[in-house]
Amino acid sequence: MAVSTQADAAPDHALTRLLRLGRPAIMGILNVTPDSFSDGCRFVDTAVAAAHAERMVREGADVLDIGGESTRPYGSVPVTAAEEWARVAPVLAQAVRLGVPVSIDTMKAEVAARALDAGAVIVNDVWGLQRDDAMARVAKEHDAGLIVMHNRETADPAIDILAEVETFLARSVALAEQAGVARARIVVDPGIGFGKTPEQSLRLIARLERLRVFGLPILMGLSRKRFIASVSPSQPNERLGGSIAGNIAAARRGAAILRVHDVAETVQALLIHDAIERAR
Repeated sequence: MAVSTQADAAPDHALTRLLRLGRPAIMGILNVTPDSFSDGCRFVDTAVAAAHAERMVREGADVLDIGGESTRPYGSVPVTAAEEWARVAPVLAQAVRLGVPVSIDTMKAEVAARALDAGAVIVNDVWGLQRDDAMARVAKEHDAGLIVMHNRETADPAIDILAEVETFLARSVALAEQAGVARARIVVDPGIGFGKTPEQSLRLIARLERLRVFGLPILMGLSRKRFIASVSPSQPNERLGGSIAGNIAAARRGAAILRVHDVAETVQALLIHDAIERAR
């Protein structure tokens, strides 16, 4: 599962170091929101959230992704930048002391800028720079790593989802480069579950190699997503097996970063898979 990227051009950045591990980097999810599809209210208390961040690092997370606004496709409640930052700030302050890079999961340039000033080094934008015109500039000014994700307002089963994702991400990458963000700082994400039918999500995972057309690292965020329940009926907290299976498949197809809720289990699964492959 060795990952090949163009990141060697910027060996001094935290994102580059993640991409030079020779295996998929593990991004631990920390949602400090009351309406996360998977975590609900579990980590709205700062002490509980900070303890979970520390636990994920102990379990093998290479990077932490902190979000203060739910971005689930159905039923999420938008919040102001001020409220989002109030949720994120105290946890971020503790997370940056843990010795791993921190990513801010936001679609708001104001929140991204404040998080980067406070020690985050990566921006994870679930609208791929196509919601807030200032996001690309903020990433450039802070020399941040930048994850651009495909998104849609609603799913359309009639579209060619592979072509749609390619077109959207091409625009996102162009916006980043126009703002002066170096390609070595950019990661693309197909946005599993966002504006997609379960069948389209499965197809994107199965055909993930197609996104290599960008010559950029690929992030896969499929942990506990609804497409798993379309194959094996289950609630979000019952989808560990499906998440691991999906992440192994994504890693085999070239995913450079795996964004997961269950760090220890994912790390173990990757280790065993690689040990079996080496034993051949």
